[in-house]
Amino acid sequence: MKTVVVGQGYVGLPVAMRAVEVGHTVVGIDLDEARTGLLREGKSYVDDISDATLMAALESGRYLATTNYEDVTGFDFAVITVPTPLRESLPDLSFIEQSAASLAPYLRAGATVVLESTTYPGTTEELLVPLLEAGSGLTAGQDFSVGYSPERIDPGNPTWGFVTTPKVVAGIDAPSLVAVQGFYDQLVTTTVPVSGTREAELTKLLENTFRHVNIALVNELAMFANQLGVDVWESIEAASTKPFGFMKFTPGPGVGGHCLPVDPSYLSWQVRKQLGRPFRFVELANDVNDHMPNYVVERVIAMLNGISKSVRGTRILLIGLAYKPGTGDVREAPSMAMIELLLELGADLVAVDEHVEEHRWPQGVERVSLDAETLARVDLSVIVTAHPDVDLTVLAQSDVLVLDTRNTRSVPTAEVL
Repeated sequence: MKTVVVGQGYVGLPVAMRAVEVGHTVVGIDLDEARTGLLREGKSYVDDISDATLMAALESGRYLATTNYEDVTGFDFAVITVPTPLRESLPDLSFIEQSAASLAPYLRAGATVVLESTTYPGTTEELLVPLLEAGSGLTAGQDFSVGYSPERIDPGNPTWGFVTTPKVVAGIDAPSLVAVQGFYDQLVTTTVPVSGTREAELTKLLENTFRHVNIALVNELAMFANQLGVDVWESIEAASTKPFGFMKFTPGPGVGGHCLPVDPSYLSWQVRKQLGRPFRFVELANDVNDHMPNYVVERVIAMLNGISKSVRGTRILLIGLAYKPGTGDVREAPSMAMIELLLELGADLVAVDEHVEEHRWPQGVERVSLDAETLARVDLSVIVTAHPDVDLTVLAQSDVLVLDTRNTRSVPTAEVL
């Protein structure tokens, strides 16, 4: 089977590698020439995919990383895993549109196209299908199959990877569902069929809206608890001992990545556009989570005031720039908003994060190592993301001020959110 995976990032590359592993011939399309160049050299920029895994796929002769859509000729199955960002608070589906228009001329009878990109309910049937039909001259459901399967990639998760995480699958009709489920049954342990693509699209938004709202709850609670002199972290741990009716969420400096800052807003946008009503929970959660970097900066200012220093001219160390541990993904990462705010206030910023690629490193921030030499020349350190491969105990051996936004407990004297 010849499989095309459009987008070779955190979602698409694991799909491509797994498809090669089970015997498919895979064409990985990515228009970023720098990325495809690295892939052809066997160098992975996705933390969950090792260089060894990538090299094995290349050596099998069944994996091609390319920017050229002509290489997809004769495909049996195509998976679209391109980004769907927000542009000025509005959904940007241009990457889906470009992918569909580029695939369509090579679409043939009997093939299947499935969308994995996060989007609002109705996108598969109302946007993807017409583009594929217009560019191919074929009819969806009659000549070819179309489906939707929301990505559930959790970068850096050692337990729940692409293969072990249940995969929701849907088709525009019954034959399409059979085709989509049959494909993913080869790749993952468990598939979960639903009745239609709209239900599958909403499933993804529901999952992340649930997390987004609950994270906002504990973030706001953390701010109030600090002002009330209450240890919110201890209360959360105590509450999590309840074996029913409670699910543990923890505060942090904000939300980031390709899901939480974006997905709930897709749902909120659609509700407001089609129903003319606000999705109040989502909009309130957005407000709380979006302002957490501001709150962290306010805490930094207060800590520096306590030692008679201002932010301007003060050297501040940020530890961990990626949005979550074990990855180098800085998309929508709260660290980026913190950096912008601190630079505006005149701070001299240095940062530690070996996971972040050089071309994604923020301007105006010096890249350093976490060691005694670095700590000797900073006034305050902020633990933004606690990567598992970073030894934070070195902070306890210094007298530098520490704000621990993740409650790592690595520094007994650190302030926490």
